[in-house]
Amino acid sequence: MMPHPRHRLDPAFQTPIRFSLMAALRRDADIEFGILRDLLEADDSSLSKAIAHLARTNYVRITKGYVGSRPRTWISITAYGERAYADHVAALRAIAGE
Repeated sequence: MMPHPRHRLDPAFQTPIRFSLMAALRRDADIEFGILRDLLEADDSSLSKAIAHLARTNYVRITKGYVGSRPRTWISITAYGERAYADHVAALRAIAGE
């Protein structure tokens, strides 16, 4: 007997903000923090915590820099994070019977 697909769910994506964040990222592009915040309709604190959590798991990479004299933060997905997210989505689909 095959184990239930829920066992393949990644706890890093437990919260809606972390799941949504991963869904918004694309491997070939960095997204600026403010754009992500607006896209996800999240406050700065919640998004910062989600990004920090995913960075600790090596699912996202944080790049800091400046545009003119203004500090900026860009977020990108790692290859490891992309695979983990795809596996998580596949487990959700298996649970839903798709």
